[in-house]
Formats: sequence, C-alpha cells, structure tokens
Amino acid sequence: MGVSRYLRSDLTGGPVAPGFCAIGIFLFFGAMMASLAAITLLWRGTSLDRLWILNPTAYKQLAPLGSTIGILFLLLGTALATAGIGWFRRRLWGWRLAVAIIATQVLGDVVNCIRGDWLRGGTGVVIAGVLLLFLLRPKFRDAFA
Repeated sequence: MGVSRYLRSDLTGGPVAPGFCAIGIFLFFGAMMASLAAITLLWRGTSLDRLWILNPTAYKQLAPLGSTIGILFLLLGTALATAGIGWFRRRLWGWRLAVAIIATQVLGDVVNCIRGDWLRGGTGVVIAGVLLLFLLRPKFRDAFA
C-alpha cells in the first residue's frame, strides 16, 4: 500500500503526471550506470571489466583518460542520484537538476553531430530532445514546489 500510493502521488497526496515515475527511475538507472562505469575506470582488473564487452568502442575512448574520467563519471552518477531524490520528493531543485542534465546531453549530442557522427548524435538529439521537451511541459514543472 505505501509504495503504490507513493508512486501514484506526491508526499501530499496530489496526483502525478503520466511518466513521472518513469523519469525518476530513469534518473536512478543513469546513476547506477554512470557509477558502474566510474568503478570500472577507477579500479581496473576486476571482474566488472567484462561489462565493457557491451561497448568496446567507448572503453577504447575512455580508458586512456584513466582516473580523471572515472571521477567525472562518479560525479555524474552522484548528480543523477541527487536529481532522482529531488524528483521523487518533488523539489524544484530536483526538476531543475534533471532538466540541466538532459539539456547537457542534448548539447553533447549536437556536438557529436557537428563532429560528423550523425547517427549517434542525431539519434541522441532526438531522444534527449523529446525527453527535455517532456520535462519542460507545464504539467511537470507545476508538480514541483
């Protein structure tokens, strides 16, 4: 009863917009993935290194950057987890942080397009752009105190 009630409403019992819970879960999923990447880049030689088989190109690009990029991924994971907490608590700073993170992703995808990586950059612009527009809808913004 407690969990399902929380997922359908905020702490004051107000209704949530469709997709509200999915975005919060997305933020925590991103935090887990960024943290996992950070761990594998900071502490190499563990059994977790096998996960890079899913994206060997990314590993080839990130591994030479060493612990610097690992720390940045750790910061990203922290920012995503913080945004997720603020999101589910319906704090304005949580919404703002989520919007800033997604807007940064859109910007990064635009840079990829400019560099000539049209497939990944273009796909990213479309997906992250739609998500950003979704977040900027008044229905979502008005849900945050």
